[in-house]
Amino acid sequence: MNDLTQRLDDCYSGAIYDVMREMGRPNCVLPRQIRAIDPDTRVSGRIFTLRGTPDDTISAEASMLEWTQFLSVAPPDHVVVCQPQDDVRAMMGELSAETLQYRGLRGYIVDGGSRDNAFIRQIGFPLFSRFQTPRDVVAAWRPEAFGEPITIGDVRIETGDYVLADIDGIVVIPQSIAEEVVTKVEVVISTESLVRKAILSGTDPQQAYLQFGKF
Repeated sequence: MNDLTQRLDDCYSGAIYDVMREMGRPNCVLPRQIRAIDPDTRVSGRIFTLRGTPDDTISAEASMLEWTQFLSVAPPDHVVVCQPQDDVRAMMGELSAETLQYRGLRGYIVDGGSRDNAFIRQIGFPLFSRFQTPRDVVAAWRPEAFGEPITIGDVRIETGDYVLADIDGIVVIPQSIAEEVVTKVEVVISTESLVRKAILSGTDPQQAYLQFGKF
């Protein structure tokens, strides 16, 4: 785990959004329909992107060869973010999740479906998806790009950007400003602790806000 990932892991999505909004970058939140299959799950880290497309001409063997190629090239200590361009099939299942976990991937976020969700919850692999379905990708879908820019909702995402996903949602931080954002979030969290301490000591909430400029 790199230092920035470790620091990001101590942050939360609301504080990141607040900081990015103040920096004039509010367009950082993925669609709210993409949720953790386990509400207690969270994940943060550098992004590795995957894009794919439905293909009803691909054979079962070819689709599996191309999918397992993705499992082979996804780099450890990254969070995969997938744009499948598909609202029918599951883009993550039991064996794939366990493989990624074994290879050191931090989690998987997909603007699409997932299956074998009970097992994936059991092994504790962080998975965020839009819906659940038993239908898989065999002979029906293929990956078409690894590590290239993708768009989910209205957020452009590049490999090397950072992501934090928690119970409130998913925020993406461009690599070029990630250090600055995390540093500012750390200040926000520290200031919020001072506000909380003041209020629990009897300070009027409005006075606490005026004193610290945060609430």
